[in-house]
Amino acid sequence: MKRSMRFLPLLCLAVSGTALAQMPPANVVVQSAEMRELSPSVDVPGTVISRFDARLASEVAAKLEWIAEVGTRVNKGEVVARLDATTFRLLEAEAESRVRREQARVKFLESEKHRLESLASNNLSARSQLDQVEADLEASRSDEAIARAQLGQAQVAMAVTQIKAPFDGIVTERLRNIGERLNVADEVIRLVDPRSIEIVARAPLSTVHFISEGAALAMHNDYRADSAQVRTVVPFGNPQSHMFEVRLTADPDKWTVGESVRVSMPTALAREVLAVPRDALILRREGTTIFKVKDDMTVEQVNVITGLGAGEHIEVSGDIAAGDQVVVRGGERLGNGMTVTLAK
Repeated sequence: MKRSMRFLPLLCLAVSGTALAQMPPANVVVQSAEMRELSPSVDVPGTVISRFDARLASEVAAKLEWIAEVGTRVNKGEVVARLDATTFRLLEAEAESRVRREQARVKFLESEKHRLESLASNNLSARSQLDQVEADLEASRSDEAIARAQLGQAQVAMAVTQIKAPFDGIVTERLRNIGERLNVADEVIRLVDPRSIEIVARAPLSTVHFISEGAALAMHNDYRADSAQVRTVVPFGNPQSHMFEVRLTADPDKWTVGESVRVSMPTALAREVLAVPRDALILRREGTTIFKVKDDMTVEQVNVITGLGAGEHIEVSGDIAAGDQVVVRGGERLGNGMTVTLAK
C-alpha cells in the first residue's frame, strides 16, 4: 500500500503533462508595438450643439393661424408658421390703389407739360404756366415714389405673415399656440439642423498653447468613442474660471445634438515613444506585463514599465521593440511559452 502511494505524484504529473500536451493553442488577437507621438492629456466636458439653432419670431403683430408640429422636417424656404394676413392684405390693396392714383396724375402732368411746351415755343402760353406744371409734375413723381415705397412695405408685411425656415432642419419646439395674438419679436417656433453639428468644449488655459486648428482630438462618452478636428480656438480666457472655448467638428451620423462628451486636451508637447494598445497590459500585483508573440507562435511574457498615455495607446519600456506583435485579446489565461494561433 505504501509503495503504491509513492508512485501517485508521478502518475499525476504524467497525466497533467499529457493534458497540457493535448490542449489546443490559445486563440489571440495581436497588434504591433510602434513608435507614436503621444502627449499627456486631460479630459474636459463638452456638449454637442447645432450650428444652426434658431428661435423664429413674428415680424408683425397678428394672430397665429397655423404652426408646424414638433418633429416636422422642413427644407429651407418652407413655411413653418402662418399668421392672420387679413389686415395686411387690405393694406396692400390700399397701397396699390395709391400707386395707380399717383401714376395717373404723373401721366396727366407729363401730357400737360408737353402741350404747354409746344404752345410756349409758338409764344401762345405764359412761361409761368409751364413752370407751375413742371413743379406739379416733380411733386407728383415724388408722391408716386412714396406710394411705391408704402406698397413695398405692405408687401413685406404680407410676406412675413408666413414664417419660413431659414435653413433645412427639424421643428423641435412650438413656443406659441394657434389662436394666440402675437406682437413684433414674439418667439413662435424653434428650428434645429441636426446635420450641421459641432462640439463646444471649455478647456483650462494651461492647454491653449498645445491646441491648434485642424488638430484631431479624441473624445468619448458612456456609449461611443471617436475623434474630431478642432474647427476653431476662441483665444479668450474667462478670468473667473480660467477656461477658454474650443469648437470641434462632429459626425452627425454618430452624435446627436445635446449629447455630453469628454474631450482629451493635450497638456504638453507630443514626443515620440514606443507605444502599445492599453488592452495589451496585464495588470497584477507583481507588476505590469505583456505577452509578445515570437516567430514560432509561442508567447513570451515581458515585464514592462508604463509611461505616457494618450487615448487607446500607452508608452512602455522593457524587452520589447517596434514591430513586435503583442497580444491585445485572449491574454488573460496565457502562460509563458504557450502556443497560440492568431484570430482572423
